[in-house]
Amino acid sequence: MLGVGTTGEAFGLVRRGLLHTTPVLRGAVGFSRRKPLGAIGAGILLVLILVALLAPLISPHDPEETHGHQNVHVPPFETTNLILGSDQIGRDVMSRLFYGARVSLYVGVVSVLIGITLGSLLGVVSAYYGGPFDLLMQRVVDAFMAFPSLVLGLAIMALLGSTLNNVIIALVVVLAPTSVRTVRSQALAIKEMDYVLAARAVGARDFRIIFIHVVPNCLALFMILVTIQLGFAILVEASLSFLGAGLPPNIATWGGMLSEAGTAYIRVAPWLSILPGLAISLAVFGINMFGDALRDVLDPRLRGAG
Repeated sequence: MLGVGTTGEAFGLVRRGLLHTTPVLRGAVGFSRRKPLGAIGAGILLVLILVALLAPLISPHDPEETHGHQNVHVPPFETTNLILGSDQIGRDVMSRLFYGARVSLYVGVVSVLIGITLGSLLGVVSAYYGGPFDLLMQRVVDAFMAFPSLVLGLAIMALLGSTLNNVIIALVVVLAPTSVRTVRSQALAIKEMDYVLAARAVGARDFRIIFIHVVPNCLALFMILVTIQLGFAILVEASLSFLGAGLPPNIATWGGMLSEAGTAYIRVAPWLSILPGLAISLAVFGINMFGDALRDVLDPRLRGAG
């Protein structure tokens, strides 16, 4: 049998081994100490991801299932069958919130990844080649940025129709111009660096210079844009659904819950407005806090701050 000292040494070896083999864990602990608000935001984002992924397993009911006229507008915590209450036709609010997180996260992540990636590549190419191409690209970007984001999204949805893919397309068009302008500003400085000039002097092709030397040095800014714009994308999607121009009414979304029941039954059933509004606010708050902290950590100009 192992003695007390031997057991303590074994635990110490295990602990040191875990610390040496899990740099991600150590980085997460260091990030939490430096940026506590960012760590809270990351925790909220992690919970949102888990709820979205596990919605079919943790939802007590089908989001479209009704529970009869006797279970209409049941207040939260009044019954264990409907923990967060029911809406105007007897559907479980908790289940609809869980599935709404699934839709919001899917739309937000897909639209942000496509929009920020496309915009970043266009920004890098525009900065690298410059001249008439850059001038034309920036005027197109100016034209899109002249419209408020929500107005532009509404116009695209009115043109394309209310489907999940069309919401993603609308958000891509809304998100791409900002990333073009932001990444272009950094790419303009990178392309004048000595290593880029040296690569050009030895005859490296433009494609190689862009994707080997310029794009990798914009990845930190890309990650910052993704985290910050994710909350904005979720907010725009909820706004489109609230205005009736987003996803179809048969799909459970946070904005749709606010639109179809929250405004009409605010006096009779205020939780129908409070709960989805709280979910939207908490998700956007958490993502923004995490994005701000990540920006402070990854941006070399801000590493000494905070």
